[in-house]
Amino acid sequence: MKVYLSADIEGTCGICDWSETERSTRDDYIIYRDQMQREVNAACEAAIAAGAEYVYVKDAHDSARNLIPMELPEQVRVHRGWSGDPLSMMSGLDGDRFDAVFFTGYHAWASCPGNPLSHTMNLKNNFVTLNGQYMSEFMMNAYTAAYYGVPVTFLSGDEALCEFAKELIPGITTVAVNRGVGGAACSIHPAAAVREIREKAEASLANLDRCRLTLPDSFEMVVSFKEHRQAYSRSFYPGARLLAPTQVAFSSGDWYEMLRFSHFFLSD
Repeated sequence: MKVYLSADIEGTCGICDWSETERSTRDDYIIYRDQMQREVNAACEAAIAAGAEYVYVKDAHDSARNLIPMELPEQVRVHRGWSGDPLSMMSGLDGDRFDAVFFTGYHAWASCPGNPLSHTMNLKNNFVTLNGQYMSEFMMNAYTAAYYGVPVTFLSGDEALCEFAKELIPGITTVAVNRGVGGAACSIHPAAAVREIREKAEASLANLDRCRLTLPDSFEMVVSFKEHRQAYSRSFYPGARLLAPTQVAFSSGDWYEMLRFSHFFLSD
């Protein structure tokens, strides 16, 4: 068995402020970078305990240079930095190499009150929808896993995202470490978060067949930009349509084409 793990930080236990996610604010950041590391380590250890030969970890936050490779289990292969391909937070995934996908530290979608730092890919949009539903990074990346035929068995992050994940993939196992309250976050104890991730991620690998997501036949993504000039400029992407002064839409029957669109619209 081989497991792919995509690790973000805004859904890490206890985080409630941007300063806790940014390398430039070291005093705040190091505390929560360390908690991100502990949560990733717990998920990796869980996969190995369940029989995984190795775990491929994508550091998927900001610079993609948050995790300390020396602190990961030896069975881990870590993907640091951004290669620049359309898979983005799922770079390196393919259906021939992996049997399951884990997500740790993931957060609610732009405009959702479930996380004080809720956003979708960047801070330039008010929201993104996919087939009329608000799209989170988790939703986008779960669709990418489905595109390659890999089941998504485990997610840790905020309560709102975990609830959505169970609607999208009923068999998924989740650990809700935070609950958004306006501009604040109410969290469980960080040690409890690590323990639950370790226990539940391992158990999740018994549910592979119940965690397969079926992709829709077609897709329409709408990006609502904060600035109309951003929407106007991006509307010249081949096949894109300007719906409103701040909204651009794109449709396709191929998920990889949607990822290509997202690569140019949602990457910083």
